[in-house]
Amino acid sequence: MKVLVTGGTGLVGSALKSISGDYENYTFFFLSSKDCDLTNYEKTLNLFERIRPKFVIHLAANVGGLFKNMNQKVQMYEVNTLINLNVLKCAHEVGVKKCVSCLSTCIFPDKTEYPIDETMLHNGAPHSSNDCYAYAKRMLEVHSKAYKEQYGDNFVCVIPTNIYGPVDNFSLEDGHVIPALIHKCYLAKERGEDFVVRGSGSPLRQFIYSTDLAKLMMWVLEKYEEDGSIILSVGEKDEVSIKDVAMEIGRSFDYKDRIVFDTTFSDGQYKKTADNHKLMNLIGDFEFIGIEEGIKRSVEWFVENYEVCRK
Repeated sequence: MKVLVTGGTGLVGSALKSISGDYENYTFFFLSSKDCDLTNYEKTLNLFERIRPKFVIHLAANVGGLFKNMNQKVQMYEVNTLINLNVLKCAHEVGVKKCVSCLSTCIFPDKTEYPIDETMLHNGAPHSSNDCYAYAKRMLEVHSKAYKEQYGDNFVCVIPTNIYGPVDNFSLEDGHVIPALIHKCYLAKERGEDFVVRGSGSPLRQFIYSTDLAKLMMWVLEKYEEDGSIILSVGEKDEVSIKDVAMEIGRSFDYKDRIVFDTTFSDGQYKKTADNHKLMNLIGDFEFIGIEEGIKRSVEWFVENYEVCRK
């Protein structure tokens, strides 16, 4: 059974590749941006017709940190919309049995009640800082639902919280919080400087290790047959502050005594708590990798791959 993974060389795609040997019934095709321009429908269709996948795990996206979301709004909307449109349309055209597409909790309404759950995705406007990316991702969910309602296609969406792990983007400008702080701490220690964290460190976030997410996505591919999207996340009790994250990174580098929180920078949104009850009620027991172990593994990978990793 062929599984086509778009965005197959990124953070989550690499995690799926690392566990793919545990799924002997499947043949995986990990697609990179070099293999096909998914913004081009004809090229995308040719790829789908050549591989003829039975399943698709759709991870490919134009992503970035706060700066990119705020300063490249047209590209964030257009590129993501084209990619999503072409992948779903081609999956339908070749008769894919199931397509699992990846969203993000950052696309939920800016003004909402917490914890957020799957029913609240379209209940208001997203935060203005990432609105174009968010609306493109929301339309992926709408498009998936439309194919299911009109044609009976088994197209579903998963909504992970903040993902981190090996093979991440460790860019200081475009990287998300954990990889960017790992890179920042590495450089601070190399230079003998303070490890400066922007903001007070008080905001709370739920982080999911990339391998855990990969396992949950395979569970969705094989087992999930409920209506609607599903949040893939650690529980509310596992929410941690940015300060806790920074301290853990500092400990991993043996550099926690040089951490400085620069409160001249804004903290941003205080919390984005997601409700994982739907997942846990369906899957039963699932043992998540704790934030301490996950950061330790991420730091080790970054140090070992510093010369070649994305940064």
